[in-house]
Amino acid sequence: MPDFANPFSGMVPRKMTNEELIRAIRLDFSAEEEAVHLYMAHADATDDPIAKKVLIDIANEERVHAGEFQRLLSMLAPDEEMFLAQGADEVNKMQAETEGAEQVAYEGEGELIEQKETGGTIGSLFE
Repeated sequence: MPDFANPFSGMVPRKMTNEELIRAIRLDFSAEEEAVHLYMAHADATDDPIAKKVLIDIANEERVHAGEFQRLLSMLAPDEEMFLAQGADEVNKMQAETEGAEQVAYEGEGELIEQKETGGTIGSLFE
């Protein structure tokens, strides 16, 4: 529930250490991702074209904010890029090992331009 009526809401009683700031930025990042999810769910739940357009636009702005927080984390936490790269490499290896993986290409503001059918099934992932 919003806490706007509390004049002390969000005030930190002292300056944060670098570790505390990193934790705060991670929380801020997750809030942006949650906002994207919420706005897209609302856009999906309406047929009103103006409301849908506005909600998607706002969701995309939140994605930009998430990118800003992610970049800031990379600057504040020297090992962040290493962990992100390691995670990306792990996914790339899994993708290379998986036959018939779904290929999806996007253009512009999330508009789907190509989607190929996957050749695998859930069961085939366990083989």
